[in-house]
Amino acid sequence: MHRLAGFCLVWLMGIGIAYAQQAQQKAPTPVPEKLEIGISTREIAITPDFRGADLTIFGVINDVDTAVLSTHGYDVAVTLEGPEKDVTVRRKARVFGIWINRELLTFARVPLSYSIASTRPIGDITSAAERARLGVGIDDLPLNPTHSFDTALDIRAFRAAFLRQQRANGLYQSQTNKEGVRFVSANLFQASLRLPANIPAGGHVVHAYLFRNGSLVSERQLALTVVKTGLEQAITDAAHHTPIAYGCLAVLFAVITGWGASLLFRKD
Repeated sequence: MHRLAGFCLVWLMGIGIAYAQQAQQKAPTPVPEKLEIGISTREIAITPDFRGADLTIFGVINDVDTAVLSTHGYDVAVTLEGPEKDVTVRRKARVFGIWINRELLTFARVPLSYSIASTRPIGDITSAAERARLGVGIDDLPLNPTHSFDTALDIRAFRAAFLRQQRANGLYQSQTNKEGVRFVSANLFQASLRLPANIPAGGHVVHAYLFRNGSLVSERQLALTVVKTGLEQAITDAAHHTPIAYGCLAVLFAVITGWGASLLFRKD
């Protein structure tokens, strides 16, 4: 009798394990969220009266998790990165009563302009390690020296000086909440970025990041071109393609302007 009971128990356990394995095999695999974006324009024209522009980014989150959605676990950050270029930062020192450049440091391939919009401050969205890994956020941009330097040189001071200058010039800026990214429905969002009047010409990149409870789950990017038009473009082309002729014309124009001003304001 005990053997029969033991056999039945083992048999029932085997059936339970089989059903559990079958249920696990039939359970649907979670589909990761996917991010799709579009922008209001692919080209910004800089005219002589250009005073800046607004760029609108539209996005949709596909395959959203309703549980995460109900707890407001999704965050979006959108960046606009300008053309990259090596940038040199100089530090002045007073020598014999005269301020001169004593130390300099060059950072490699730095975006000349950088704007970020997000649903919340980027520091509240994800960890410092993740921000550093992605290079997202003004304070977490990868600023790497191009050459070896004296160990006594404080890179943090040069980095802070560069970021401070870019912010003061309006080339590095951030926006959050209603001024940045807002959800217009459960999975649709809209972002706004302000392009400054002194935005550099060239190729820019719009980059969108989707975070789920602080972890990056999807990202997308689109190209944006900023071009000069009219007289500004003609002057820029002349300066780059025919520098000698451009320099001679600039000197000639200065001489004519000075001579004309002397005639105009001459006292008889």
